[in-house]
Amino acid sequence: MNKGQRTRNALSASLIGGLLLAIVGISAGFRLLTSPVDPKAEEKIMITVTRGDSIDAIGKKLTNEDLIRSKGAFKILVVGKGLQKSIQAGDYELSKAMSLDEISKTLTHGTSDIRVTLIEGWRREEMAMELSDQFTKRGLSFNREEFLAATEGKEGYLFPDTYFIPTGMEAREIADLLSETFTRKIGQDTRTAIGNQGLSMEQAIILASLVEREARFATDRPLVAGILIKRWKNQWPLQVDATIQYALGYQQKEDSWWKKSLTKADIEINSPLNTYKRTGLPPSPICNPSLASLNAVANPQESAFWFYLSDNEGQLHYAQTIEEHNRNIVTYLNK
Repeated sequence: MNKGQRTRNALSASLIGGLLLAIVGISAGFRLLTSPVDPKAEEKIMITVTRGDSIDAIGKKLTNEDLIRSKGAFKILVVGKGLQKSIQAGDYELSKAMSLDEISKTLTHGTSDIRVTLIEGWRREEMAMELSDQFTKRGLSFNREEFLAATEGKEGYLFPDTYFIPTGMEAREIADLLSETFTRKIGQDTRTAIGNQGLSMEQAIILASLVEREARFATDRPLVAGILIKRWKNQWPLQVDATIQYALGYQQKEDSWWKKSLTKADIEINSPLNTYKRTGLPPSPICNPSLASLNAVANPQESAFWFYLSDNEGQLHYAQTIEEHNRNIVTYLNK
């Protein structure tokens, strides 16, 4: 073998060796990118894959929750294994202890439950809309009329929470689930505190529904509850805007169940819910309140205040006299 051949062979061996090292390096790097972010993690993280989500969109969701190391590696693995058409819409409980391969396979198995979050302060029609929307995203139908029929007379007693609902559950069964959850969530301590206030459970739920709509911030709720209870027991009209909004119902132009700005004509509406024209409590709750609002009614904060108003940011301003209240109106509402 001459010197030229030895040189060429050495060069070839060097190139092959370098290529093998590069392959080994890439392979090791990819293994790192597909390994669990935290093998010891125990926390479950909820990820929602919406119908029509792209691989990039799903990868971004996983990356944002720190469930995977690389969105690019996720795409390479999914496309490389031909899984892109097998990923199903749904809600998944994932963990940082799962490898990229485990996460990818989990997303192809689908879920049997639909994750639905029902917000505190919603009326039952809003709950029906959200349930319908979430079922539709999974390509399923939801009988809104059946739900509304099943919840007739149950406003205030449908517990707002995040639920995982089996896809085969009927609308009336979901209504029962919300009612049963309400009964289960209201602890004996709360019930006892309500009784100590001289309130029935029905009265407490009605008051809690008012507090929920009137007080945006948790710190205001006990104070608002105290004011409303004091006005009610002294036979003052409660003058709660939310009761008028509830009576007016759905607003087509605003696409909302809660009218934003009430007019003088609205305040004059002839309704048993009108707490401007009638004293006493409304005949029924006006929304489905949170535990926090119910606890505020059970443990109201006493004060010298008789009035409050909410500015455009939801901040409440309190007053002891009608004169002070009128000044607040000029200062915070008539800008």
